[in-house]
Amino acid sequence: MEINKFDQVKSGVQEIIDFIAEKNAKGANNKLVEVSEELDELLDFAEEDEDLIEISRYQVLLNQLHQRIVGLNGQATTSL
Repeated sequence: MEINKFDQVKSGVQEIIDFIAEKNAKGANNKLVEVSEELDELLDFAEEDEDLIEISRYQVLLNQLHQRIVGLNGQATTSL
């Protein structure tokens, strides 16, 4: 599997983190969906155990980021 594919995922995760830091839940959620789709595609073509391990690490990270985004949405509704 090409390393640059994981580089794309890594930069996408960084964008999600940046959106969360800006408290931009909608942008973060949209990017999260995009990165999740990239991971699903990588998973479909993964052949090596190392690739599967790396994909699962990113899936766990995306789940944690999703919880942060949900928290941002909760903050937005309670502060209005």
